[in-house]
Amino acid sequence: MITQMLFRRHEKKTLWAAFLILTAALIVPLASLLVPEGNAFHVPGYLVPLLGKYLCYALLALALDLVWGYCGILSLGHGAFFALGGYAMGMYLMRQIGDRGVYANPLLPDFMVFLNWSELPWYWHGFDHFAFAALMVLLVPGLLAFVFGWFAFRSRVTGVYLSIITQAMTYALLLAFFRNEMGFGGNNGLTDFKEILGFNVQAGGTRAALFAATAIALALALMLSSAIVRSKYGKVLVGVRDAESRTRFLGYRVENMKLFIFTVSAMMAGVAGALYVPQVGIINPGEFAPANSIEVVIWTAVGGRGTLIGPIIGAILVNFGKSIFTAAFPEFWLFALGALFVATTLFLPKGVVGTVQQFLARRNEQRQADAVEQAYRDMTAAKAESQLATLEPQAAE
Repeated sequence: MITQMLFRRHEKKTLWAAFLILTAALIVPLASLLVPEGNAFHVPGYLVPLLGKYLCYALLALALDLVWGYCGILSLGHGAFFALGGYAMGMYLMRQIGDRGVYANPLLPDFMVFLNWSELPWYWHGFDHFAFAALMVLLVPGLLAFVFGWFAFRSRVTGVYLSIITQAMTYALLLAFFRNEMGFGGNNGLTDFKEILGFNVQAGGTRAALFAATAIALALALMLSSAIVRSKYGKVLVGVRDAESRTRFLGYRVENMKLFIFTVSAMMAGVAGALYVPQVGIINPGEFAPANSIEVVIWTAVGGRGTLIGPIIGAILVNFGKSIFTAAFPEFWLFALGALFVATTLFLPKGVVGTVQQFLARRNEQRQADAVEQAYRDMTAAKAESQLATLEPQAAE
């Protein structure tokens, strides 16, 4: 009974999407580790973390879709939450290096030794434990989003003004993390990771496990997002998006609803960043760049905001195209990305998935209308035949 209630909370397409993602979590690692090289079904080792990176971006786009697609909050600062989660995981990975660094200091990371730091900063303590780092992955982005949203939403900052201050937030963090005295590696960031949970981060098995963990996290996030948007709370969120003043007039605490979904979205973005770092091998202040947050908006728009599945598809497709396009024409990628966004806005305002859904809905409506019309014709014909059958005996008399 509980299982039925759980699955009724989701649409079939969401369940199918989660099933496909979980299938990928099984197939890709097996194809990389067990299928021999040279086989057509073998997944090369270098491709596994690349695919994992795409899934991290998909999780980030899904997080943005929660607040933009269903609540109308266009955040241009979700890259900040992504980067904070990445830094939390990066700090854990740096603490695991120990005396295997260049300077062989068992306590201080190499960049601190290079900068003549005498002791570990207080905010680095605890990151030698994975459980503490995992907690910070959720807590730090969530706390920042909560504090930011508390002031912004209660001040009733909306629209383009809210978008601008979210962009200002991520740019301020960019400038702060660039400073060496902040204790996060400055311009170079955190890198040269050795192991995670005792396993070599460069090993094929570890890469496969990280990919599987990312796919599982994405599937769980999709199910969680679906449960939220299909609940009564999610219906009110759509009301806030479409008519905020009317929703407030009906007695709903709009600022609290925005604050909750904004905080949940930030925590999801933090998880995406934490899974991204061990697969890519580095985290630096460049992840805070406002351009990165704008790219996330493009992924979501291309896939179709307000669809949950659309941003996942958009993130994977755009980043796959980026990998191919930048290899051939690296200097033209930004122009291509801008042209893609303009074309999507003009010709596919609902995104790829939204447009397909709209087409299917119209076709279904047309089929229903045709069925009703045909039923009416059949009924009219049957009635005419009945009247004719009644009139024939009378004419014979």
